[in-house]
Amino acid sequence: MTNAKFDLNLPSNEPINSYAAGTQERNDIKAKLQELKNRHVEIPLIIGGKEVNTGNLGKCVLPHDHSVVVGTYHKAGENEVQMAIEAALKARRQWVEMDWQERASIFLKAANILAGPWRSLLNASTMLCQSKNVLQAEGDAACELIDFLRFNAFYAKSIYEKQPPISPIGSWNRLEYRPLEGFVFAVTPFNFTSIAANLASAPAIMGNVALWKPSSNSIYSSYFVMKLFQEAGVPDGVINFIPGTGSEIGPVIMNSPELTGIHFTGSSATFRNMWQTIGNNIKNYKNYPRIVGETGGKDFVFVHKDTGIEEVGTALIRGAFEYQGQKCSAASRAYIPRSLWRDLKEYILEEMKTVNMGDVENFSNFINAVIDEPAFTKISRYIEFIKDSTEADIICGGNCYKSKGYFIEPTIAVTTNPHFRTMEEEIFGPVITLYVYEDDKYQETLHLCDETSPYGLTGAVFSRDRNAIIMAEKILVNAAGNFYINDKPTGAAVGQQPFGGSRASGTNDKAGSYLNLLRWISPRTIKETFLPTTDYRYPFMSEG
Repeated sequence: MTNAKFDLNLPSNEPINSYAAGTQERNDIKAKLQELKNRHVEIPLIIGGKEVNTGNLGKCVLPHDHSVVVGTYHKAGENEVQMAIEAALKARRQWVEMDWQERASIFLKAANILAGPWRSLLNASTMLCQSKNVLQAEGDAACELIDFLRFNAFYAKSIYEKQPPISPIGSWNRLEYRPLEGFVFAVTPFNFTSIAANLASAPAIMGNVALWKPSSNSIYSSYFVMKLFQEAGVPDGVINFIPGTGSEIGPVIMNSPELTGIHFTGSSATFRNMWQTIGNNIKNYKNYPRIVGETGGKDFVFVHKDTGIEEVGTALIRGAFEYQGQKCSAASRAYIPRSLWRDLKEYILEEMKTVNMGDVENFSNFINAVIDEPAFTKISRYIEFIKDSTEADIICGGNCYKSKGYFIEPTIAVTTNPHFRTMEEEIFGPVITLYVYEDDKYQETLHLCDETSPYGLTGAVFSRDRNAIIMAEKILVNAAGNFYINDKPTGAAVGQQPFGGSRASGTNDKAGSYLNLLRWISPRTIKETFLPTTDYRYPFMSEG
């Protein structure tokens, strides 16, 4: 029994290692990459803490060298999903009774294990099967995941502290924060190891139990995250690891009366389908399921005439092409004033000559492979569409290669049509389309930017003119849930810029903040009266 009020300090963000030549972290990651490539991992389901092999196998391949297979994974079917539901509900009985500080301690331990002995393992696994360069992996699989775990523990404590401000003499008003009844279904993307881990662990830290379906393209790193959770002491069944296909897993979960929440990152189409399915099944559930999702974007960089060329050029290159543009926050459309265009174009094209593309193990490469052949095909078709159009020209890149890995050159297109297809549709690859506008149409083009895309995730404005910035903030108020001034629209940090957007970009529940954790609790108000009333009569009822 706890007879103390425990506290946690506000965490600091985990420092990002440089991996510069001669550093110990560079030596460590190089060694770990070779170690993982030289051994084959067989990845089971993990249900109720037990490893389950189904014999229905998939492969873990390197996107930058698809002849290399570093693992095979077992796929869950209907029976295994039902087993996972039962294991989660069984684990829930004790997990909901555990004091918050005990749950927090488990995930804080996971953060410290990752920050120390497991750092190179999570980074290397992310580099290999998600084709991230070392800095992108470090910022994701190490630093952001560590931050999620530490900040979520702190935010949980902060939520539990909030109590009714008034308890009149003779009574005591209290507020407790219960986990949701049932289980949460975490459906996670390939592009961020940290997001995958957070979608499963954020509900768990609030006392919920989860079924975790990772993307088929990130099962390799997700498996090591699951082993990290086990190493840190997450009880059996609290998080159940069930890789597999959505068509096999989804119907079982969506038809379960015990489904109490969805924590999702992925495509808008998939999220809408899940929402519609829940709506159709609403009478079958014990509770109204919480639906939390982040679903992509068509993110913009908007440039005012009073802006420096180098900062805009750098933001466009990094914002559009880091991790091959496979970020829902990636810059994929830009609005450039005509007075800056000639000099900006010259600067960008010169810089792009220095950008190398290739294997993640060659640290001089800025660009690596896109995730798989379907992504390669989709992105290359957009590039062919641009090449065939009379309304746009490719000024950089535009070539695609897949004989060894799924490589697409960072591609810059310029269009004369602000509603050109690649200005409106999410591509999720290293392609950015620029529209050059007349300087005196700044306000008009801001409105155009706001109205062009159905998404509302991230966006950036560049200007040295404060009035121009103010105008952009007002006109683009709903165009981006994460809005950047004089910076690229990517790289949100936990504890600094809670991440999420609205419109077609999701429910904007801000991963990495207390706002997200609030979705995974069900408050109960308690009023205790010390001396109950013994007469039903009120003073107004007396005569005279």
